Amino acid sequence: MTETSLSEIDEMIVYEKMQTALEHQTEAWAEGVADGIEPEIIADAAFVTVMRETVKLFGEDATEAMLEDLKRRMLTGEFSPERLIQ
Repeated sequence: MTETSLSEIDEMIVYEKMQTALEHQTEAWAEGVADGIEPEIIADAAFVTVMRETVKLFGEDATEAMLEDLKRRMLTGEFSPERLIQ
């Protein structure tokens, strides 16, 4: 196996894990809404969890850099529901 194909396999594994993680989060969101929790509260709780875990894993400086990157991605419309993926 070549180095390129190992890299491609690694990328596929990460992609599959991301898809599975998104499915779990979508299910948790739906369960919260079904339990009568407002989406704004679910979103806030998700951000709190993400921030705590990210700071724990990477530290405050790296988390700040990630937030700056997320801000840039948000401002370019990457997370907009109306965004069309081509």
